[in-house]
Amino acid sequence: MLPAISARQLDKTYSNGFKALDHINLEVRKGEIFALLGPNGAGKTTLINAICGILRVSSGEVKVLGQDNIKDYRKARQHIGLVPQELTTDAFETVWNTVSFSRELFGKKRNPDYIEKLLKDLSLWDKKDTEIRKLSGGMKRRVMIAKALSHEPDILFLDEPTAGVDVELRKSMWQQVRALQESGVTIILTTHYLEEAEEMADRIGVINKGKLILIEDKKTLMKKLGKKELALDLHDRLTEIPDFLSEFNLRLSEDGEKIVYTYDPAKEDNGVAHLLDKLREHSIKYKDFNTQQSSLEEIFVSLVGQK
Repeated sequence: MLPAISARQLDKTYSNGFKALDHINLEVRKGEIFALLGPNGAGKTTLINAICGILRVSSGEVKVLGQDNIKDYRKARQHIGLVPQELTTDAFETVWNTVSFSRELFGKKRNPDYIEKLLKDLSLWDKKDTEIRKLSGGMKRRVMIAKALSHEPDILFLDEPTAGVDVELRKSMWQQVRALQESGVTIILTTHYLEEAEEMADRIGVINKGKLILIEDKKTLMKKLGKKELALDLHDRLTEIPDFLSEFNLRLSEDGEKIVYTYDPAKEDNGVAHLLDKLREHSIKYKDFNTQQSSLEEIFVSLVGQK
């Protein structure tokens, strides 16, 4: 199947010698939600701008649904909707006019029915005659999404889509993004909110210092790199980890009432049974226990730290 995005050997070096992109190879599948993670200055926005044809790369090529984004720029760009980090709209224009004008910029015929549906889907219909300057930050962000979707693109780029948006509105926007995916739109998002990627993405790419250090299916990534923790609520308080438990990767809570064992769930002999046997052997009783998978945030910090 033809990929939605295909980037090959992308390099971007500025005149001062700074290498913003370093041999980037990336393929985004049709219909997926792909999350691009990385610390500030890692190259996330630079990569998006390169794929969208806004930034001229030093070398390499990008194809958007088979169209070269330099040789066939107009055709390639027609497939793309972009929601940048910055809220750039005409402050004194209404929501309706802003979104309608954006559609016409791409040479699309007027379609009031489509614009109406779009604004309703994004909970903007009651604001259609409101000037942009009078909207909240969250509503302005929705207008940016409406603008990006106004020409009915196949691919939507969301660069930090929920930055500065409250938790309730963020979750509402997640639902809208999923609805877009269900309608067939391919979505690439960058985010600082790791729970956002964990909640929404099908695959995750991690970029650091201009290099893509990992691309992985989210579930596979969690399985391969995620550690698991077994927390045991002790019957009697401990002041320190006993010597006979030194072979285990344990930590004791500050109040001494809980020990936590970190282990690799992928290993057949993960040591859990052995640990429980040792506790029983030395008459250390526990009242309750629970297990917890490490979060994407812990995995991300580990990856970037390693690289």
